[in-house]
Amino acid sequence: MKKTLRAVGLVTIFIAIIAAIVTSMNIKPSNSDRIWDERTTVGNLDAKNYFIIYSDIMCPYCVAFENAIFENEEAFNKYIEEKDILIEVRLSDFLYEYGESNPINSRYSAIATYCAKKENKFWDYYKIAITTIWNDYFKNSGKSAFIEMNKLTKDYWINLGQAIDLKEDFANCVNNDEPLQDIIANAAKTSKLVSGMPYFKFNNYTNSGFSLSWGWEYVQMYFQAGLDS
Repeated sequence: MKKTLRAVGLVTIFIAIIAAIVTSMNIKPSNSDRIWDERTTVGNLDAKNYFIIYSDIMCPYCVAFENAIFENEEAFNKYIEEKDILIEVRLSDFLYEYGESNPINSRYSAIATYCAKKENKFWDYYKIAITTIWNDYFKNSGKSAFIEMNKLTKDYWINLGQAIDLKEDFANCVNNDEPLQDIIANAAKTSKLVSGMPYFKFNNYTNSGFSLSWGWEYVQMYFQAGLDS
């Protein structure tokens, strides 16, 4: 009788252990635990769908994707609300650190955007930077705009900040490279996770690249692939 009870007890414990393992494997970490910086997110933090965009402002294909969003901002906001999506932008100077041409404005633009983030104006600055770069350079010239953009200095990025009421503290932050170590660290993390720029991880769907001629309808196709995954 004692042996039978002992055997039943062991089986019960074994089943409990297996159940605990299976349960732990099925527990999905919260979005808050996975995001790098809440200030670079848009949407409900507890959303069912978690989309990540790895980006560099000097990447023309990144800018094309994000400009399509900003040109259709009302439709975009409605879409992510209805589809219950949280989007995080993970911006760094990836092209300066790991690209072939190492454009210095990859670093300057990242520094300026991080300095704006410090003043809780990440999205304001990101929008004006993306739309301005797109219209002034990439829209008509594509990748060849790199040559002309090499002439840009930190003042260009500081002036964009002034257009959204970022003042002396922002300029000092940019000129002193205050967020540089964070940017370099994020570029290093990005290099271990991506296979190109831009890189998208929308739920379980991953992809790299975007065409300069594509618009909002293609953004939605990418998003739908993430929802279907």
